[in-house]
Amino acid sequence: MIDVKELAENPELFRASQRDRGADESLIDQILAADAARRESIASFEALRAEQKAFGKKVAQAKGEEKQALLAEVQELAAQVKAADAASSAAQAELERLQRLIPNLIQEGTPAGGEEDFVVVKTVGTPRDFSTAGFEPRDHLEIGELLGAIDMERGAKVSGSRFYFLKGVGARLEIALMNMALDQAVANGFIPVITPTLVRPETMQGTGFDVAHDDEIYRLERDNLYLVGTSEVALAGYHADEILDLSGGPTRYAGWSSCYRREAGSAGKDTRGIIRVHQFNKLEMFIYCSVEDAAAEHQRLLAWEEEMLAKVELPYRVIDTAAGDLGMSAARKFDCEAWVPTQGAYRELTSTSNCTTFQARRLNIRERVPGEDGKPGKGTRAVATLNGTLATTRWIVAILEHHQNADGSVNVPAALRPYLGGLEVLPVL
Repeated sequence: MIDVKELAENPELFRASQRDRGADESLIDQILAADAARRESIASFEALRAEQKAFGKKVAQAKGEEKQALLAEVQELAAQVKAADAASSAAQAELERLQRLIPNLIQEGTPAGGEEDFVVVKTVGTPRDFSTAGFEPRDHLEIGELLGAIDMERGAKVSGSRFYFLKGVGARLEIALMNMALDQAVANGFIPVITPTLVRPETMQGTGFDVAHDDEIYRLERDNLYLVGTSEVALAGYHADEILDLSGGPTRYAGWSSCYRREAGSAGKDTRGIIRVHQFNKLEMFIYCSVEDAAAEHQRLLAWEEEMLAKVELPYRVIDTAAGDLGMSAARKFDCEAWVPTQGAYRELTSTSNCTTFQARRLNIRERVPGEDGKPGKGTRAVATLNGTLATTRWIVAILEHHQNADGSVNVPAALRPYLGGLEVLPVL
């Protein structure tokens, strides 16, 4: 949720953010008008309430017929106070409704435009040249079937399209990836967490997802619960309505969970294999920090993601995501995309977002205002939240294709071997 005070002081900044996102600029003026109406209604209520209190003292001092006449006026004034209070509550509700419609203020330097308007920050490594290897690369599903690692047919039989079984070395490979990512996270001060995958609507909405209109989200109507598409949701809600002590620096969590996405808008896209599926596993980094630390933490998250990509020996690029592709909560986002040989393209494996105070305002997560000499100041303020992916099921796609051999076997990256019992090659069955 955006800060209305900041918007009122810098409306053009927010209009520019909306333009860069390709979003509705008129929301800015609607929010300003709603805020003015809210302040006016509060002033009206407080004036009437003060008049009511003063009138009450006058009634208490009156006697006889005068008191009876005043009592009638008191009833009328009470009705006016009640109406003003209701109007004030309605104005506040309207302002909050509009606040929930506007996405986060983008950060300076974020590219304008939509999905295709990203900026390549850097490219690391060289895509493998299979012409020099002397064979045509197989795609990840063909390799997975040769290894006995992926079974899409039985996944569809049991659960429907875009479901799958990972088995044998496929299951071991995913667990190895997740464990390597978890070890790296713990070494960097993250607290490991196994998170719930079902959350309440206020938690889902507080994180920035539109529970009423987002077709990507699975909902259990009978229980009014939602399946998460990332452990970010549960981790964001973990400290809802709390005041955090961040005097010792950021609080970092590494959430391990299954994730669920309906993929409602992806008809006909990536239907083969496990690139775009309804269920997958993910290790997600999530950080609470002071606003002043957020930009530096964002760079650390990106560096940790790149460290993982280096460990699995994949060529990749980092992109600065354009404003229109940031989603509701992010003020800036970087994606790491690995090269997928059979697609001849870079595909996203990780992303990291700085959500500034947007989620914390929605979920009422605060810290004490820092004072001088490290002492607490007066009052509280919203914290910043950030997230970043460290490993997911999709990584298997790039690993199998990039490290494949002519016979369909796959070389295991050296850093992963200890997590696979020293296995150096995934063998064909």
